[in-house]
Amino acid sequence: MNAPALSEELKERLWLAVADGDEHAAVGVLREALENAGYDEETLLLDVVAPVQERVGAEWAADRLTVAREHAATAINERAVAALAHRRTARRPDTEPARGRVTVSCVDGEWHAFPARLLAETLRLRGWRVDYLGAQTPTPHLIAHLHQTHPEAVLLSGSLPTHLPAAHAAITACQAIGVPVMVGGRAFGHDGRYARALGADRWAPDARGAADILAAGLPRPAPAAIRQAVDDLPHLDDQEYTLIVRSRSQLVKQVLTDLEGGFPAAGGYTSAQRERTAEDLAHIVDFLATALYMDDADLFAAFLTWTADILGARGVPARSLIVGLDLLAVQLHDFPRTLTLLRDGTEALRAHPARPATPGPATRS
Repeated sequence: MNAPALSEELKERLWLAVADGDEHAAVGVLREALENAGYDEETLLLDVVAPVQERVGAEWAADRLTVAREHAATAINERAVAALAHRRTARRPDTEPARGRVTVSCVDGEWHAFPARLLAETLRLRGWRVDYLGAQTPTPHLIAHLHQTHPEAVLLSGSLPTHLPAAHAAITACQAIGVPVMVGGRAFGHDGRYARALGADRWAPDARGAADILAAGLPRPAPAAIRQAVDDLPHLDDQEYTLIVRSRSQLVKQVLTDLEGGFPAAGGYTSAQRERTAEDLAHIVDFLATALYMDDADLFAAFLTWTADILGARGVPARSLIVGLDLLAVQLHDFPRTLTLLRDGTEALRAHPARPATPGPATRS
């Protein structure tokens, strides 16, 4: 069997084990590939485990995996990665890192830690000493850690664009104490556009790219005062972002109350359906605020069309989103940039064809 076919077979076998909730089988697939099929660990992590995890997200988005099963599948993938790492350290307990020390962490608020874990293991394989801080590291604690460890660089991972304001704060705080910052993950855009807008020192499209950039070296910024958000993003002077963030709970409550008038089916919602609708409205407001922060209409439109696909997979018409946007526009009639985003988002929804959901910018499980 040729290498591509073998890789596809490995991914399918791992997927079946993960989807079945069989941790031992999942670990067995990887160990067999490592010991008998000639695979190296980096290839297994990035070309087998990572695509299977992508599939987990896709199956949840298409409503073929429940939230509980998606969490269980992710946990098994995480334990499979840990099993490979433990095997490596057991076989080479005295190996010292050949390179310097780096910190890998998720942005504050970011719970999707799996990409960061894959990055941390890849860097260890490349000879780095890695402090892996995991999910949702508050920026003050991250900075305290940097003061204690003096790493060569910080690598920040973010999957949800709604965490970009928190990422911005972390980037500027790290740079202020002279530590360069590389960022990666879906939150920063497929081409790194948001990384550049927020002033990150580097952006990497994937773990291999991050390792290559580190190997080439990252210059240390000179310690300086922390930049204010408006220094990088002058449009924040209009205060629309700040005002919407502060009024988030009121906006959600009011739109939920008004929804029955524009979408009569909402009048018959159960308490569980109303709760889920409130969650969806909160996500809309969060992405609207983030689009204001970045001054990027595409960010908001991409979230809306992805959400339309998710709702479609669950039998909820996309029209309910348009009604919600119209109601938000009524509440936010004095905010010109916001109204533009809402209008553009509505046009994107009307032009968006119904199709099966795929992993997008806002996996919320």
